[in-house]
Amino acid sequence: MLCMNPFPRFLLLAACLFGPFTSAFAAQTDPPAASSDVEAATLLQVFLDRAGFGPGKIDGHYGGFTEKAFHLYRQAQGKEEATAAEPAKDDKAKRPLPDLKDLDLASIGPAFIEYTVTEADQKTVGELPKEVKAMAKLKWLPYASLAEALAEKFHCDLDFLKELNSGKLESVKAGDKIKVPNVEPFDVAAVKDLPLLDLTDSGEDDDKPKGKNADKTSDKETPEGTAAKIEVKVDAGDNMLRLFEAGKLTAAFPVTIGSQQTQSPEGDWKVRGIARLPDFRYDESFLKTGERSDETYLLSPGPNNPVGVIWIALNKRGIGLHGTGDPDAIGRSASHGCVRLANWDIVRLATRLRAGVAVSIH
Repeated sequence: MLCMNPFPRFLLLAACLFGPFTSAFAAQTDPPAASSDVEAATLLQVFLDRAGFGPGKIDGHYGGFTEKAFHLYRQAQGKEEATAAEPAKDDKAKRPLPDLKDLDLASIGPAFIEYTVTEADQKTVGELPKEVKAMAKLKWLPYASLAEALAEKFHCDLDFLKELNSGKLESVKAGDKIKVPNVEPFDVAAVKDLPLLDLTDSGEDDDKPKGKNADKTSDKETPEGTAAKIEVKVDAGDNMLRLFEAGKLTAAFPVTIGSQQTQSPEGDWKVRGIARLPDFRYDESFLKTGERSDETYLLSPGPNNPVGVIWIALNKRGIGLHGTGDPDAIGRSASHGCVRLANWDIVRLATRLRAGVAVSIH
């Protein structure tokens, strides 16, 4: 995580063009407002992320998802919106920071902390071919680079992490110290032991991700009233998933929903089961058209599996909530019929669900 304020881009460029004289001069001046704005926006994103209201990838900007998460957090706290603005239609758009005086941002500590890269981080990286046929030969789909692994670990935009650690990530290795956002780190190695509710082995199901690494919840009845107290609502209008417990909004995460070819089914469904580290049967025809073909490839588990590290099956054939190997696509491109979340968000959601939980998609 991050320890220092990012060096302003224009000063970095000046240092490269004009040498140490410019750098020495810059050191005597106050940092520009842009630098403090980035830190302030990052602190808000970290605060929301830690509260369970995902702002999307941490990138140091008050964009669309951060704005949505901010308003949803305030709704959950029962706070009045004196000047509630329309959420940004473009989730990449950068907007001025709102009034944050009623948020206890200091409670989470600094926006950035220093993190020492570990051998365990390095072990999550390996060769990852681009062709599906070649990927199907692997027993695990790892991160393609240590920079990618660290960005996902700290819920961070890769380009932003590179800016915070100028020149370091290209050759980063175990033992190096880097700056990262001060979030609860996502540990892909811990997913296999992720605690799930009502965990039983209910057998395999041919139309959903499966494999020797997958555990499932069953369709059996949960304790009376337990599942009924939890509800998931997926809003296709703003690409946000909302979690309600006992009628109260308790969490929200950005999502990608289905395309026109393979739409996420609007309606009311129930959680059928949850699988950790699922395999995925890749069928290009089915993903693009909804029609199955004879040419399929079984892809092994891993952070770069197309359905990520968690599959939450619904009582609708072939449809579920799942992670992704491409967090850049969340909210900004269509999925293939399912509801897709970043790996760090789907893990947090999965621990709070159980068989029978209602899931509405509208």
